Amino acid sequence: MGFERSMWCAKINGHTLLIAAHIDDFILACADRDALDAFRTNLLARFDGTYEGAVHTYLGCEIERDIPAGRTLLSQRHFAEDVLRTFEMWDCIPALTPMKPGTRLTKEQSNPSPDPAFHRRYRGIVGSLGYLVNMTRPDLAWSYSELSKYVQYPGQAHMDAAFHVLRYLRGTYDQAILYQHVDTLADTLWGWVDSDWAADVDSRSSHTGYIIMLNGGAVSSDNGDPIYGINRR
Repeated sequence: MGFERSMWCAKINGHTLLIAAHIDDFILACADRDALDAFRTNLLARFDGTYEGAVHTYLGCEIERDIPAGRTLLSQRHFAEDVLRTFEMWDCIPALTPMKPGTRLTKEQSNPSPDPAFHRRYRGIVGSLGYLVNMTRPDLAWSYSELSKYVQYPGQAHMDAAFHVLRYLRGTYDQAILYQHVDTLADTLWGWVDSDWAADVDSRSSHTGYIIMLNGGAVSSDNGDPIYGINRR
């Protein structure tokens, strides 16, 4: 489908099937159940594989569907909990925001020779946050973008900011993106875009952030201040 090389689209007998792949794990989707079952049966007759039934988890993402109500929830609750426990932040006091208001990280706060254990810890936190951002947590996009600039030479200020994000994650680890059929905006892409003029302290570059919505939930975002449908478990 266009530039997305891990997604395929097929039209069979008037029905559209979507196939998403990650290495040897696949998700099949179709609005018609009979067409989906027929395609799946034909696929497994040609290739070795197993059918795991309706999707509930995929690559650490938890999927809950209420088909009669037309609602789908995507979350990474268990992954977020694992991250917090790994970095010993499960029992911390939650923060209300991903970063402290007014925080501006700079290269001047970097350590040109960080301790290896300190360095690994920082990289581990940033990498974990990146996986959350790419899947279900666009609200962490800005803080992840800022932290990732300093993974080569992190300093204490950068580490403090990273742990503040974990404190925010502790209070929101069970948030989910909610997709549901809304008559006024059904199947319509819409979104917001904003910019921060010359906000980068080191380069004086400007930042642009956006978030794209579909059926009440975010489908794409980058470094912005997103607003998206959430549902607390």
